[in-house]
Amino acid sequence: MRSFPAAAPPAAEPHPAGPGTEGPRSTAWPLPLIVVLLVCVLGASVLLAIGLGAAAVPPGETLRYLWAALTGGSIKADEVTAYQIIWQVRTPRVILAVLVGAGLSAVGVAIQAMVRNALADPFVLGVSSGASAGAVAVSVSGALTVLGIYAVSAGAFLGALLVSALVYLASRGAGGLMPLRLVLTGVAMAFGFQAVMSVIVYFVPDGEATSTVLFWSMGGFGAATWGSLPVVTAAVVVSAVVLRRLGRSLDVLALGDETSLSLGVDTARLRRGLFVLTSLATGAMVAVSGAIGFVGLVMPHLVRLWVGAAHVRVLTIAPLVGAIFMVWADLVARTLVAPRELPIGAITALVGVPVFVTLLRRRGYLFGGR
Repeated sequence: MRSFPAAAPPAAEPHPAGPGTEGPRSTAWPLPLIVVLLVCVLGASVLLAIGLGAAAVPPGETLRYLWAALTGGSIKADEVTAYQIIWQVRTPRVILAVLVGAGLSAVGVAIQAMVRNALADPFVLGVSSGASAGAVAVSVSGALTVLGIYAVSAGAFLGALLVSALVYLASRGAGGLMPLRLVLTGVAMAFGFQAVMSVIVYFVPDGEATSTVLFWSMGGFGAATWGSLPVVTAAVVVSAVVLRRLGRSLDVLALGDETSLSLGVDTARLRRGLFVLTSLATGAMVAVSGAIGFVGLVMPHLVRLWVGAAHVRVLTIAPLVGAIFMVWADLVARTLVAPRELPIGAITALVGVPVFVTLLRRRGYLFGGR
């Protein structure tokens, strides 16, 4: 993977006053301790989420079924149904929730630094609308049938790539990608592709098209399978690792282009690389889960309040916090009104809106200015 320039260490290292920072405060807890605690919480959350549902399975039995699946062990004949529910249905779903929650949180941190906007999230560049339009187009037209059950996801990914290319071409100027132009172009593309979806549904008014639009607009993990995990796993892991390695450069980028250039960071090249990386990661996630809002917007701000504004720390903690939140949001979505399932985007919005409003009203917390 192409490497991006790291920030040259200044004589007196500046405080990374990124979007929503409130000063040089950070948690007194050591970072390794926080990571260990969050990993333990995530592990317990995953185990409980796999076992809970319409057919609840005790944690001990859940562990035994998982161990049997991983080691090729045997189970009793009367346990086959419970085993299949645990291993074939719930486990890939919960793993997908972990991956998407972690990925959206990490990408949200990067995009807020890239466009220097505290209100930015992984979908501000119109990727979600393009993915939704691509999925709906494939669903109603029957295209990409050669891909079988992955046709709709492939259409969503291609739609996301199309929007990313259009946003890049429309936003590129003599000085590279301008943050404000990126945001405005992304918003315009989002409205444009939402209109495309509306036209498709209008001319093909069947239940399948409508349900497809709802799923890709609100998101969900109900279609998770083991076959859908490898691509999104690679996208999330690679993006999270690369973004954390770019933490110092993101600190400097958040100070402004002029300051970044004076400290040895090629802002045009860095922003271009971030755009490509975040677009590919977001497209891969949306292709398997739909557009799940507020996670990539709120989680970065909550983590900054906890561990400070340094991007290395934020990009270490935000994926874990986002993964934990998404696991529990998915559990609520599939159990609150069982046997029906709520769109997970509705759950994240119900949580994210009051949290975001609280942050707005919090004294000392700045969303890009006073």
